[in-house]
Amino acid sequence: MGRLAGKVALVTGGARGQGAAIARGFVAEGASVVIGDLLDAPGKELADELGDSASYVHLDVSDEHDWSAAVDRATERFGRLDVLVNNAGVLMFSALEETSLADYERIVRVNQFGTFLGMRAATPALTAAGGGSIVNFSSVEGLGGMPQLIAYTASKFAIRGMTKAAATELGPRNIRVNSVHPGMFDTGMTRQFTGEDTDLTPVGEMVPLGRVGQPEDIVGLVVFLAGDESRYCTGAEFVADGGATATHAYYRR
Repeated sequence: MGRLAGKVALVTGGARGQGAAIARGFVAEGASVVIGDLLDAPGKELADELGDSASYVHLDVSDEHDWSAAVDRATERFGRLDVLVNNAGVLMFSALEETSLADYERIVRVNQFGTFLGMRAATPALTAAGGGSIVNFSSVEGLGGMPQLIAYTASKFAIRGMTKAAATELGPRNIRVNSVHPGMFDTGMTRQFTGEDTDLTPVGEMVPLGRVGQPEDIVGLVVFLAGDESRYCTGAEFVADGGATATHAYYRR
């Protein structure tokens, strides 16, 4: 029997990268998964690949109505909702004085508003199921700042704080809320800025484990937080960064 047997999860940003790896990992551990994303073609393809245990729904995480439809898909298709993984996010590198208000708002709307809307939309269904787990993706930029990432860092610090506030509020309903803080991972979001052919080895060599993360490296941690093994964990921060935050940060002036 799998570690998530009988559980129903909604994973945002689930069509590719970390989200797709999490969806595959959840199904492998016995869960049913609703994959939410804006990328309809790869999202549907992944759901087809995973079979009867998966369903795809178009989900703009900054849209309240899309969130209602996504939660309804989970409860109508699989009968309940036990786990929400707020994985969807956007990244932008920009110097502080060159960051427009529109760009700042775009990052916050997806990353921060999306996490808030997701928790709000899922809470009634999680309550009806007798409790559950919310896993919010923050970042190592939710633990410390980095040049060129003013908007992204703001949104990820917000997610870290919202996680703790929600954990205190939802604990009496047996709903646990934790944040995950990945370091540099080789995903589609990262490659939008580095380029598909860029060698990330030099970046990986800066951390103790000597490499950047791959999407599959995050799956075990999220499975743990989604399942009953972490039943006494809430309001906590779980870091998966190859050791980046174990030492001092380095950057060029």
